[in-house]
Amino acid sequence: MGGGAEMSLVAEHESALVAAAYAAAEKAYAPYSNYPVGAALLFDDGAVITGCNVENASYGLALCAETVAVAKAFEAGRRGGLVAVAVVGLKAGDEPITPCGRCRQVLNEVAALGGTDPLVLCVGQEQVRQVPLSTLLPHAFGPSNLEG
Repeated sequence: MGGGAEMSLVAEHESALVAAAYAAAEKAYAPYSNYPVGAALLFDDGAVITGCNVENASYGLALCAETVAVAKAFEAGRRGGLVAVAVVGLKAGDEPITPCGRCRQVLNEVAALGGTDPLVLCVGQEQVRQVPLSTLLPHAFGPSNLEG
């Protein structure tokens, strides 16, 4: 993948993306974990698509914020162009949170379609850690693995 690993977001864009993720987290349905999470996806045209976690009484059916945001992005016709992702937890501690393994794979699908390596903004109470998706999910399985 190209792109994101060599870039960083300017403070203004980082702040706006993190704020969008926090706003999404406020809408989370998390009665079981009591851990609201929000995600915001930034695309190369400046569009931001958000998602929040949606839990279910059958715990395994819960949807993570990143997965909801990706589903909304696909529904909007987006196939690539992912530049950055912010992930926040309203009850996160000092250590920045990261996407779970499933969400890393889901984010990789969008990134692979556009040949990007988006920055993932992992947000904690006191810091934002920018990590390329390829660092969070090295040797990822993606669409190119199914070609041929």
